[in-house]
Amino acid sequence: MGVRKEMKRARRSMGGQAVTVETVRDEHGVVREARTPALAAPPERGSIADLPFTNAAGAPEAVVLRRRGDDGTWTPVTAEEFAREVTAVAKGLIAAGLEPGGAVAVMSRTRYEWTLLDFAVWAAGGRTVPVYPTSAPEQVEWIVSDSGARFAVVETGELAATVLRGDHPEPLRLWEIDGGGIAELTALGHGTPDSAVTERRAALGPGSIATLCYTSGTTGRPKGCVLTHGNLHAEAANTVELLHPVFKAATGQAASTLLFLPLAHILGRTIQIACLMARIELGHSPSIKPDELRPLFREFRPTFLVGVPYLFEKIRDTGRATAEKIGRGASFDRAERLGVRFAEAHLRRFLGRGEGPGPALWAGWALYDLLVYRRVRKELGGRLRYAISGGSPLDRELNLFFYAAGVLVYEGYGLTETTAAATVVPPLEPRPGTVGRPVPGTAVRIAEDGEVLVKGGIVFGSYWNNPEATDAVLRDGWFATGDLGALDEGGYLTITGRKKDLIVTSGGKNVAPAVLEDRMRSRPPVGQCMVVGDNRPFVGALITLDPEAVAHWLSVRGRPADTPMSEVIRDEQVRAEVQKAVDHANQAVSRAESVRAFVLVEGEWNEENGLLTPSLKVKRHAVAEVHKEQIEQMYRTSS
Repeated sequence: MGVRKEMKRARRSMGGQAVTVETVRDEHGVVREARTPALAAPPERGSIADLPFTNAAGAPEAVVLRRRGDDGTWTPVTAEEFAREVTAVAKGLIAAGLEPGGAVAVMSRTRYEWTLLDFAVWAAGGRTVPVYPTSAPEQVEWIVSDSGARFAVVETGELAATVLRGDHPEPLRLWEIDGGGIAELTALGHGTPDSAVTERRAALGPGSIATLCYTSGTTGRPKGCVLTHGNLHAEAANTVELLHPVFKAATGQAASTLLFLPLAHILGRTIQIACLMARIELGHSPSIKPDELRPLFREFRPTFLVGVPYLFEKIRDTGRATAEKIGRGASFDRAERLGVRFAEAHLRRFLGRGEGPGPALWAGWALYDLLVYRRVRKELGGRLRYAISGGSPLDRELNLFFYAAGVLVYEGYGLTETTAAATVVPPLEPRPGTVGRPVPGTAVRIAEDGEVLVKGGIVFGSYWNNPEATDAVLRDGWFATGDLGALDEGGYLTITGRKKDLIVTSGGKNVAPAVLEDRMRSRPPVGQCMVVGDNRPFVGALITLDPEAVAHWLSVRGRPADTPMSEVIRDEQVRAEVQKAVDHANQAVSRAESVRAFVLVEGEWNEENGLLTPSLKVKRHAVAEVHKEQIEQMYRTSS
């Protein structure tokens, strides 16, 4: 395929290693492949189960986690204490009859006990099967049965009832966290010697299965991705080597993060492993809702975060809403526009491509740092300087706004099948608008049809009990992601959409909806949205309104708070605000690809009504079916 190879050395200072990126171009000079060598050698023995015990032996008094009490205080947990708790729960699982290689389903929100259970299952020689607590009973039944799990740990009695409702091949042994399940397991293991856990751990190796992580999927039955301890090590160790030395040196303080991503999602799982590997202080939040996270940010004061674009959008929108309440909405908008210009100029100088901001930009930035930017930092706890965003592309201007506010947001890209991130923006070489270069030890290739392919130690080995699905996506070690993208001359990847989501209008124009949807969603009062237009004369969009944005809009204009949504979506001023979001999206595409009409629909799209996946992706077929009449009406009235 390639006819020319180039080696590019990324700058790494502050004690980090140099990273060489090799790019391969085709005969037309287009970059088709990018490869980054590993920074962490793959282990020859051992497993992720060893991490708590390695920490306890090397730094027993180091604080590795913090537990939040009901009174809001955060209690430190040392490496020695955590290893002791892991051992106690692992002994309980062994006493309960967990065999080496046995599966344990865990169904809970993100909390300390989830991390404890994950490592305890591994220490007992088992494999963890995460289940989203929002999963439908049919999905729970399928995952538990398909994985062969004979044990389950759930958060609440309600979730216990959901699990037990299913028709399982064998009776399940179940513990409830809120019902004292951890204490029960600990008591059960009192008669089991510590050596039993040591023996189970010693029998594990890099090729041992660590977890069956089921894809949330927008259609069809969830598929269980078989991920090994070697997969998890390749992801966590290389990410730590790439990011942690720079973050620590740049902030001059011990790194800490508040984990709020669902631990049923592979990104949350790998973050907890990376934190223990680097001895980064880790706290947990069961909620991903921005209003519930903000007070926790102020309590925990993390130095970096890992989130999804929705979080950063809501933080920015909350800042704007607060400014509007005190009559400074226009000032916030000016701060946002100036921040984007300042960040672009500052980045050019940072990367050695320009002179940087001039005196006027610096003066404007200093003013708005006092009025706006420092308030954004305060909302995030005051110590935050770095964040990683994944799940979907982050609007470039939103990224630049946070840069101006003193928070550098690195984007990444990956799937369950790639053990989370396959690419990440490298430290000291940010490139907003891209999802970065291959994670060290990984190669990314662009197929002839534009599909993104990934190869390396992070790529899964198979789908559980599903060889046909495995063969459909794995060829010669390359995983076909189903996403469309492009590589630039520096080996940076840009994602343009999902292959299966590609829209072809009746005029033959191919349209990737992700770019339009991400940009529309980044502007209030848009909540969720979905681009349509397959076999239609033009591109249209279904749009929901964000309830918080609507409540704020009504308050600022003195409208009754209980104004029906059916009335709000017909309001011409609201439609004008939505049109601004549509115009912002259309700036990124050609006229033939632009959204020509939209319809506002009542209600929200969420997991509960089956219109979003647990990872907040729109279930396109379900949304199209629910709103088929509105879609038809939009095209009738616009034709």
